[in-house]
Amino acid sequence: MSTTLDKAPSGAPTTTRSPATRIRDHARNRPQAVALRDKHLGVWRPWTWEHYWDQVQLVGHALLAHGVVPGDRVAIHSENRPEWLVADMGALAVRAASVGLYPTNPAAEVGYLLSDSGAVVLVAEDQEQVDKALSVLDQCPDLRLIVYVEPRGLRGRYDDTYGRVALVSWDEFLAEGAQHRDAHPGAVDATADAARPDDLATLIYTSGTTGPPKGAMLTVANVEFSIKILCDEGAFTSPPPGPDDLLLSYLPLSHVAERIFTTWFNAAAATQVSFAESIDTVPQDLREVQPTILFGVPRIWEKLLAGVETRLAGASRLKRISTRFWLKRAASIAQTLAANGGRHTTSTRIQSAVGWVFCYRALTERLGMRRIRHATSGAAPIAPEVLTFFMGIGVPMHEAYGMTENTAVATAAKPGRIKLGTVGEAHDGVEVRVDETTGEILTRHPAVFAGYWGRREATAEVLEADGWLHTGDVGEWVDGTYLKITDRMKDIIITAGGKNISPSQIENELKASPYVKEALVVGDGRKHLSALIGIELDTVGEWAQRKRLGYSTLRDLTEKQEVVDLIRTVVDDVNTRFASVEQVKVFRLLPKELDHEDGELTATQKLKRAAVLASFSDLVESMYDGRATRPEGEKA
Repeated sequence: MSTTLDKAPSGAPTTTRSPATRIRDHARNRPQAVALRDKHLGVWRPWTWEHYWDQVQLVGHALLAHGVVPGDRVAIHSENRPEWLVADMGALAVRAASVGLYPTNPAAEVGYLLSDSGAVVLVAEDQEQVDKALSVLDQCPDLRLIVYVEPRGLRGRYDDTYGRVALVSWDEFLAEGAQHRDAHPGAVDATADAARPDDLATLIYTSGTTGPPKGAMLTVANVEFSIKILCDEGAFTSPPPGPDDLLLSYLPLSHVAERIFTTWFNAAAATQVSFAESIDTVPQDLREVQPTILFGVPRIWEKLLAGVETRLAGASRLKRISTRFWLKRAASIAQTLAANGGRHTTSTRIQSAVGWVFCYRALTERLGMRRIRHATSGAAPIAPEVLTFFMGIGVPMHEAYGMTENTAVATAAKPGRIKLGTVGEAHDGVEVRVDETTGEILTRHPAVFAGYWGRREATAEVLEADGWLHTGDVGEWVDGTYLKITDRMKDIIITAGGKNISPSQIENELKASPYVKEALVVGDGRKHLSALIGIELDTVGEWAQRKRLGYSTLRDLTEKQEVVDLIRTVVDDVNTRFASVEQVKVFRLLPKELDHEDGELTATQKLKRAAVLASFSDLVESMYDGRATRPEGEKA
């Protein structure tokens, strides 16, 4: 392992650098500069670096007052907000580790995560999250304190009601920290300065697509190497992120990718982070913030593209004609960019400049992307068509690849060296190889995790003694240095004819349609491929209204023959891009939206394939019972 160290004066002790000490440095060097923004009563409220570090100190002192010691775990169950970062950095400052819970985690999962991590303190956003924890207290013997941020319905202390677990408000907690700071000034600074590279910085739980989530142990050294590669050295952006960069935080901070862009970029480069009010307000928040750096998972980019299609369909005839003309030009520009590594030619630069005046400026302004200098898609494969749409209208799109277990450090599309269909090239100082026998991707570098919390056998399955991490992803090299992800090893389909097929490539092409939200290709051990398809209610619903097609519910909409025919055109179009054995022969529309609480999606909105197949086994069997060999509703 390696870490980045502060430069100390000759003869002075060397302090291990961490995101917490970086925040302290910013508070000293740029106290009145803006670090964070959140929305209060409709107005963006700035947090200075001085205020941010003061709050971190108070949380650190409060944790010390409650007996938290190095190595303890502090859980955070909240939507994205400044207090999430304050709790995270406050824990790190006293050498404790944060454990992020997804806001959508139901009570049963909350109980599992708190119990498995052995969290001693829980910072919960509101009554909803507190109630989840209180309902599973018997599963959490280590938990002794719950701090709630929003006081509505939870005012006062309830020690007598909940026995060994104290329940205090955020303001009370900070007041306890202030008292401890008065009595023990410098305690947090001294503890932070005593940190070691192998200190546990955070437990990030895997999505749990195939079993119970596992806590990936990321150390201070892991986090600092990730910062060094992705931020300090500008592997993502050129030039590297800095104080003038604006970012919007909206994806769950329990996910390693959002933690990088929100917390660690901010701590390392003094970027300004604004917190979206909710996932539902992201389009409006994007327009108001106009970030310069933006990260999104494929579902976000697909939904933004679907929104453009929906608004365009409802526009006036003249506007539709004009916009479609310029979008056609954008598609041509994107093709040239893709063939030229993302670099403009003289011709495309002129076309883009003219298109910017007549269309692209207004469109990117509406999307909240007018000032973006670097946009990244990651965490899952994305269809090239989605990337090229944004590239064509002037949004510099890049793909990146990493995972929780390597602190999201593996490969990225470098500016000027983009190759669509790949996730870019390995970062400097990072080793990546593809197993010649299995095709599995392996990585090795100082940000590879320390292992799974309390699971030695599971750790040994993925982490070799010499440091190579087995990612579980299947890939191949393109042009020698570019990595292409073909699928997850566990998701590869082997048909009855013995053909190995990567379903994710087909699923991504289907989801590139604005009418498709989810797609799950089926066919393991079967004679042909089929698909379960979930429609995008907003866009299909808007399409139905334009067709004067009445409906009452999503199920009702999926049962309309016209909707089946609409999705059939999507399937037929996608099939033209694949060989016959890789084509979807039959499909069925899902009668409901997949849901985390029903066990069909992970907290990160990834499909749990086994759970979905079990829930809709009747639909799957109907595609193979001999009654249909062509897409649903299609005449033979």
